[in-house]
Amino acid sequence: MNEAITIESKQLYKGKVVQLRADTVSLPNGRTKLREILVHPGAAAIVPLINEKLLVVEQYRAAVGRKTLEIPAGTLEEGESPEECAKRELIEETGFSASQWDKLTAYYPSPGYSSEIIHIFKASGLEKVSNAEAELPIRYIGLKEVQTKIKTGEIMDSKTVIGVSMVI
Repeated sequence: MNEAITIESKQLYKGKVVQLRADTVSLPNGRTKLREILVHPGAAAIVPLINEKLLVVEQYRAAVGRKTLEIPAGTLEEGESPEECAKRELIEETGFSASQWDKLTAYYPSPGYSSEIIHIFKASGLEKVSNAEAELPIRYIGLKEVQTKIKTGEIMDSKTVIGVSMVI
C-alpha cells in the first residue's frame, strides 16, 4: 500500500498550547498537497458519575461563541500521563476527586487537521476535596436528561457525547 510522504514541514505559529505547521505532502497518486496541521499535546476528559448522575461543567467557549455543558477535561502538561491529567483536571475544574478510574477510550477529534488525541476516563467514588474549589460552575444531570440534551443539540461537545455513549 502506498502512503503519503511529508516532503517539507514548516512551523507557522507557536502558541502557549498549540502550534500550526504547513506540511507539503506527496500523495500516493503522485500529486502534491499542502496540509495545515494543528499540533496539540493531547488531552484527558473525565466522565464523573455520582449517584446515577453525570457531573458536568459549564463554561463559555469563545470559539463557538456560547456557554457549553461538558464533561471536565484539560490539556496534558509536559511529561504528564493522561490519567494524571484526568485526576488533576477533575479536582481543578470540579473540586472532586475519585477513588475509581477506568479508561474508556481515546480518539482523534479532528484528524483531518489536528494531531490532538483525547483520552476519556470514567471516574466514580467521587468525594469533595476539602480545600479545593471548583474553577467552573458544576451541574448534576441524570444520564437520560444528558441523552436528551445531546439529541436536542444543547450538548454538542464531542468528548461529552462520546464519553456519555461509553457509559450508557
